[in-house]
Amino acid sequence: MWYSGIDQHKRDSVITTYGPEGPRVKQAKVANTPLTLARYFGEFPGPHRAVVESTGGWYWLADALEPLGVELILAHATRLKAISAAKVKTDQVDSDVLALLLRADLIPVAHMIRADQRGPRDLMRARLRLVEKSVSAQNSLARLLEKFNVQTVAELHELYQLQAGCHAAQIHLLDEQITTLERALHPYLIPNEDVQRLLWIPGIGKVNAFTLYTEIDGIARFPSDRQFFSYSRLVPGADNSGGRTRHRSGSKAGNRYLKLAFSHAGIRAVQYHPEIRAFFKAKARRKPIRVARTLVALELARIVYHVLTKQEDFNGQFKHQPLSHRKHAQWPRRASPP
Repeated sequence: MWYSGIDQHKRDSVITTYGPEGPRVKQAKVANTPLTLARYFGEFPGPHRAVVESTGGWYWLADALEPLGVELILAHATRLKAISAAKVKTDQVDSDVLALLLRADLIPVAHMIRADQRGPRDLMRARLRLVEKSVSAQNSLARLLEKFNVQTVAELHELYQLQAGCHAAQIHLLDEQITTLERALHPYLIPNEDVQRLLWIPGIGKVNAFTLYTEIDGIARFPSDRQFFSYSRLVPGADNSGGRTRHRSGSKAGNRYLKLAFSHAGIRAVQYHPEIRAFFKAKARRKPIRVARTLVALELARIVYHVLTKQEDFNGQFKHQPLSHRKHAQWPRRASPP
């Protein structure tokens, strides 16, 4: 077995290779092209594992190494303390440390999304960025009206009407682009069995179902619901020391897109389902509002986990209590999942 550490950059990468034991075999700077990678790894016949940090440019690298028979592993960038805390930090040192950690089986592994799920997931993330831009433009327009204490754009001065027109045009264009992206995903995700099951869960509509399915990328990678809650940023971290237990909130570890989707689903579920609203109000009487909302989102995440794990339809219950309001079997929901 060969072990290679890849310190990847935009134009080239530094690759260091070790055998199963003994000193370093080779280290070289290689241009980021499939041909040069094939030449480098072709010098080491047999089983080969390589590791690269989970930055934004690993898609093409995985596609280039797969036909060469090289197993690529993604290293969790924020957990590579041996690299981030090193006193001497160069491309060569980083590549060498990656290879040694891989050989010692000490790499903190990050999840590598399936190739067929990259496009839908990245398209949903692009849609979210467009939504954020649209909301920013709407806020700019609202602040413009607030600045002069008027209700309509027509009451503004000519120059400010021009400014408001630019914001309005931007909002219109972004809304069209958002709709285009959503429609492009319909043939990929609407017929999916897991998406159809998600659509019946309280608070989860088309966009949230698309987000949950693409970001989870296979519920089987979570051995327990607790790990799924942690990945979704729905539970606080721990900072225990000296026999004292402390909860650490605000951690950025996990998936922020799942956190956002479950938070939105929780708000909608409280609005439309009396039983969930009663649960929320009971929690809000004893805890801060944000904590009560998170607890609702946590219960929805529990439902999602078990529905996807067991491959069963939603049973229409929340905390073992039947829901009085049920969704209608209309598009994008079918009468039942296939």
